[in-house]
Amino acid sequence: MKVILTEDVRGTGKKGDVVTVKDGHGRNFLIPRGLALPATEGNITRFENVVKSILNKRGRDLQAAADIKAKLEEISLTIRKKVGVDGKLFGSVTPADIVEAIKNTISIDVDRKSIRIEEPIKMTGAYSVEIHLDQGIDAAVKIEVEQEQ
Repeated sequence: MKVILTEDVRGTGKKGDVVTVKDGHGRNFLIPRGLALPATEGNITRFENVVKSILNKRGRDLQAAADIKAKLEEISLTIRKKVGVDGKLFGSVTPADIVEAIKNTISIDVDRKSIRIEEPIKMTGAYSVEIHLDQGIDAAVKIEVEQEQ
């Protein structure tokens, strides 16, 4: 029996593959669990269109992430915080502060969970922070922490 896999199945194939399996395995395991569809001409055509649309969307998402990366790496963010003795901040610069600075500077929303701060920013000065935008696309953003006036 030929089936189209709708999910990755260990030992059988990857999503989108047209594979030949034993009739019982296809009818009793793969198809009822939604892991495969019978390989009819209509299903093959429909599934090819779905795969093409997924790949097109993924390409657009990667291009958008690359554009955002270029914008983020061009700018330098300035964050103003209350400062105590010796340039130490009251508290620290948080991912939420960085998200707000990005939104105010270039009007782009970034998920605060995607911001990677190596160590807490507790002093005034210049820092670099990684922002994970998409699979394989990370932007290094320059941040200047200054005393609030």
